[in-house]
Amino acid sequence: MKNIERPKVTPTNNAEWGSDVAARMLRELDIPYISLNPGASYRGFHDSLVNYLGNEAPQMLLCLNEDHVVSIAHGYAKVTGKAMACVLHSNVGLLHGSMGIFNAWCDRAPMIVVGATGPVAPEKRRPWIDWIHTAKDQGALLRDYIKWDDEPRSPHGIVEAFLRGNQLTNAQPTAPVYICLDAGLQEQKLDEPVAIPTTARYQPAATPRANAADIETVAEMLAKAENPLILFGRAGRDQVAWDRRVRLAELSGASVMTSIRERSVFPTAHGLHVVPPFYWLSPTAKEIVRKADVIVSFDWVDLNGFLLQMTRSTESYPAKIAHVTLDASLHRGWSMDYFALPPVDVPIAAGADEVVEDVLALLERKLAGKAKWDGTSRNTYPVPAYSAGAATELAPRDIEIALAKARGEETFTLAHVTIGWAGDAYHFRDPYDFMGHDGGAGLAAGPGLTVGVALALKDEARPVVSVLGDGDFLQGVTALWTAAHYGIPALFIVSNNRSNFNDEIHQEAVAKARSRPPENRWIGQRMDEPVVDLAGMARCQGVEAEGPIKTVAELEEAIKRGLAAVRAGKPYLLDVHVTPGYANPPLSRGA
Repeated sequence: MKNIERPKVTPTNNAEWGSDVAARMLRELDIPYISLNPGASYRGFHDSLVNYLGNEAPQMLLCLNEDHVVSIAHGYAKVTGKAMACVLHSNVGLLHGSMGIFNAWCDRAPMIVVGATGPVAPEKRRPWIDWIHTAKDQGALLRDYIKWDDEPRSPHGIVEAFLRGNQLTNAQPTAPVYICLDAGLQEQKLDEPVAIPTTARYQPAATPRANAADIETVAEMLAKAENPLILFGRAGRDQVAWDRRVRLAELSGASVMTSIRERSVFPTAHGLHVVPPFYWLSPTAKEIVRKADVIVSFDWVDLNGFLLQMTRSTESYPAKIAHVTLDASLHRGWSMDYFALPPVDVPIAAGADEVVEDVLALLERKLAGKAKWDGTSRNTYPVPAYSAGAATELAPRDIEIALAKARGEETFTLAHVTIGWAGDAYHFRDPYDFMGHDGGAGLAAGPGLTVGVALALKDEARPVVSVLGDGDFLQGVTALWTAAHYGIPALFIVSNNRSNFNDEIHQEAVAKARSRPPENRWIGQRMDEPVVDLAGMARCQGVEAEGPIKTVAELEEAIKRGLAAVRAGKPYLLDVHVTPGYANPPLSRGA
């Protein structure tokens, strides 16, 4: 990775200041990177990262916006399953980055967010600036959507805060933690050396497993069901766990469904993966669900919302339901990201991957290793084909088909996709094929998430590709500068319909409900006259770009050039003009 930004003067090897302790803790915790946008509230900590640690382990990643500080760490966690660190300047930086933290919270992504406040001791505050950048309880700004926070008051407290924060954020279910560093403590000279314990004795606990009775119940349900359905939701990136999910489906003969909101968890071209990954159930999917006599949910997000698409009275849903999740341990009153309460016959508070492993082992014995699935495909996917007018005008789904064609038998990682992604042409084949949605449905995250995913995979032989909406891209465009500056390769494809189109659909729905003209839906939504030069904006960040691309022939050739650049270690952007529309019903702010 280029532009490592090593100090020109040899740094000190001695911890002399309070902030040195905080910087040292990140190294002891094996945090490789720390993303940041500079701020005076943590100037002591910044100095320690540079002049004590030498900007190495962790290495700084300079960002142009606090949104990207968080979203890059979020993208990194999506791939690795481990926390990266990021820093937000005082209360103002925290307010700016809070949307990204909410995204990571909803996505259950681990992250160590380091913050800072002006000196807690009033006599140490500089006039004006330190007063407006000092908060009595800064953690209160985000306490309802993080796992834990602390504001240590001593060097020893800093040590414990980072040990505990690392332990909590990386324990299942994972979520961000926040550690606020007092500027006065950062710049306080140490009276004596601070003992840094080995981190080996402060690791996260193992993920909880289900008891034997629950494992027996789920295994028996799957063994006896005539039409079982498995919902695979949140899961880890481990290939062995992926293979177990496939074996469980084949052994039990269960149909499988997955969500486009979540990372890839099951091969979508498999004969038991019955419909493309979805936001909402299609008529075909509903028919399959209707026939299911047993439903086993492995950490499916919003299970009751899934059932509500079948009936408005979910409490009397006829199928026997088992639901495996640890998510309830994070539920609280401020955010409704816990969703409506589902009717569950067998609730299991345990790790989804762990339950799959245990149920599979028992089911192998029950069925003597003989799979209930006879190999007949239940896959209902259509044959992929470009839209009828693709030679002159592109539809959003054409991007998916072109990417699938370009990938062939190669291995890519799809970091992000747009609302309405069809999912029927570009299949997910391994745990790193797709990194899911942004979590909280907050715009501006896509570019930064892509950079974070590409950072985590920079040493792997798999190009990172992201398909972004134009609204999301425009709010997050400066994340591309970080990719260019550090040589983080990714192909950014903007599916550009020149509109906040999701909200056009909402305005149309409201207008129709009120017997008002729906043709006015575009007002206050269209980004046209002038058309924004997205390729020009990328080039201004130092990223090679081309567009607007308007035909399938242009698109196929542009993807080839973009992938060549990525393989050469460079980020690249394509501005692809598409007609407004969705192949898959959208995720939105309500119907």
